[in-house]
Amino acid sequence: MHLGNARTALLAWIDARAGGGHIVLRIEDLDPQRSRRAFMDLILRDLEWLGLDYDEGPYLQSRRTERYASVLEALKARDLVYPCWCSRADIHRAVGAPHPGEETKYPGICARRGVGPPNAAGKREPAWRYRAPARAYAWDDLVLGPQRERADAFGDFVVRRADGAFGYQLAVVVDDAEMGITRVVRGEDLVTSTPRQLALYEAFDYVAPRFGHVPLVLDEAGRRLAKRAPGTTIAGLRDAGEDPRAVVGALAASLGWVAAGERLTPRELVKSGCTIESLRIERERRGA
Repeated sequence: MHLGNARTALLAWIDARAGGGHIVLRIEDLDPQRSRRAFMDLILRDLEWLGLDYDEGPYLQSRRTERYASVLEALKARDLVYPCWCSRADIHRAVGAPHPGEETKYPGICARRGVGPPNAAGKREPAWRYRAPARAYAWDDLVLGPQRERADAFGDFVVRRADGAFGYQLAVVVDDAEMGITRVVRGEDLVTSTPRQLALYEAFDYVAPRFGHVPLVLDEAGRRLAKRAPGTTIAGLRDAGEDPRAVVGALAASLGWVAAGERLTPRELVKSGCTIESLRIERERRGA
């Protein structure tokens, strides 16, 4: 975890504890190229060091793939998904490369093609895309306030990749619904995922949770933090002998909750009245 991950985790923890909630820890380890047991062990150690406990878990998404597969089959039966053989190069040729940090809008190439590989040489397995509704979804964000975004802003989205890994949008919706999640606190870079997930909640008649999208921690150049920079990782700070209360205090100070230099535990922040709603109040005060 880097400081950005830690601040989001702290905000989620405070939101749950301040409201008398129940914290569920889920490890989203569906990508086999990026997920290792050692990484999970580090996350658990980081959370413990910061004083961020939990009530359930950790649940591993990699152990729930059979459930995701059954959900995908239900979507196929309802013709809500279709196979897609497009590579990234295919999509870029069709719409052009995106600007840095932007998501490419899928142009619907395979949505217009019948089921089956595009040509005789098409040997690889397809990805599966959900037919995104051509409409907007509205929600009252815990931090950002009233939001309205189109589910099809980036075209039909992947629910299972060509390598067999299930997509983030599908997995988290199934997990949140079946684990009884009522509030989701995450980085504001995931705002555009929300309408896609709301479309899936709607398709399955699931009750959607409340969403809170919190500011990201940026470096001096205004870029998102990198996990490989030791000075910004929780493990690096721990190994350097830093006091975890100083780290929690610095994270709280970055939100305007306390003065710089204070040393606090997460529980002390809750006792002092810190809430995620205060971020929304401050945002509205600034007219953001």
